[in-house]
Amino acid sequence: MLLKTFGWSFAITVIGLALAGVLWGWKGLAIVGILSILEISLSFDNAVINAGILRKMNAFWQKIFLTVGILIAVFGMRLVFPVIIVAITAKLSPVEAVDLAINDKDKYEHLVTAAHPAIAAFGGIFLLMIFLDFIFEDRDIRWLGWLEKPLAKLGRLDTFSVVVALVVLLISATTVATDVAHGGGDKSSTVLLAGVAGLVTYLIVGGISSYFEDKLEEEEEDEDEADEAKGADEDGEETKSAANAQLNGSGGSGGRGSSGASVAGLAGKAAFFLFLYLEVIDASFSFDGVIGAFAVTNDIFEMALGLGIGAMYIRSLTVYLVRRGTLDDYVYLEHGAHYAIGALAVILLVTIKYEINEVITGLVGVVLIAASYWSSVVRNRRMTAAGEGSETKTEVTSGV
Repeated sequence: MLLKTFGWSFAITVIGLALAGVLWGWKGLAIVGILSILEISLSFDNAVINAGILRKMNAFWQKIFLTVGILIAVFGMRLVFPVIIVAITAKLSPVEAVDLAINDKDKYEHLVTAAHPAIAAFGGIFLLMIFLDFIFEDRDIRWLGWLEKPLAKLGRLDTFSVVVALVVLLISATTVATDVAHGGGDKSSTVLLAGVAGLVTYLIVGGISSYFEDKLEEEEEDEDEADEAKGADEDGEETKSAANAQLNGSGGSGGRGSSGASVAGLAGKAAFFLFLYLEVIDASFSFDGVIGAFAVTNDIFEMALGLGIGAMYIRSLTVYLVRRGTLDDYVYLEHGAHYAIGALAVILLVTIKYEINEVITGLVGVVLIAASYWSSVVRNRRMTAAGEGSETKTEVTSGV
């Protein structure tokens, strides 16, 4: 199971590190290895979030996520995206931006870093909306009940999460964006525009995917009702036939073949838009990794290879969590991952002005997920003990 899921990741790692050693020597090999570890540590919570969404899809779209999705993640976000950002902010053509990235790496790094306020505002607000919609939802299982219960009541107000996100964006634009460390000057208007773009992107992609998901569920419910009605008719006919057989003295028996529709996972338009939603989430998570990678190297190819290897492991980990049913066994993991998303969103917005080491960003996510995992383990042990206690009590009562 482990080798089957992570096989491609292991293979890509060997090939990638070998290629780095051949092209850039031992130094390049070390840089690519460090970037891979950086990406994995920063994006572990991304795997948990992705798993919660991916388990809704069928096997075909899970494969698309691992194939087409990884190409988008590696070449799109880790290689092409920084070049596009430079082209837009510096008002250059894509060809000029690529030439700059290859032949004038210092200037390229400066331009990408100068675009950080817009990148951080877009990604920060997008991730913040994911966290807010989760924390404001009324759910049966709560990790931090003392906090989540009152927040769920607030979430009953329509568009409350949007209002909170806009308030946070306004505060960011009037505080940390007034004198930024990246590029200098007042970036309030840039941050406002980018933040609103992140919010709109979330509402459009998330809204469309939710619409098709709800529509598919309604169709499946209608099919289930039709199957149940058909099954009831068949049962009635079988009962009537059995009664006639008994009256005629012949021993006949009939078995009903259940053909109720089982939901194997979302497909079609619902899965397609959910796939797009996943890719936007991945893009938002990759922002801090791409910017942080410049602390290690300003070579776009070393960066793409190192971060790409890390992204491959995150994809494989996502599929592993889905196939093992880990989120069902450890029910607080999604909570921990969403709290990590909320923390990352705040960190991204703070980094508009202040430098925050990537190690801190990664540790915050790891600590929150580890805490939620341990809470899940404790919960499972408690439930097992309670179940064993009930069985023992039943046996004693029966013995008496």
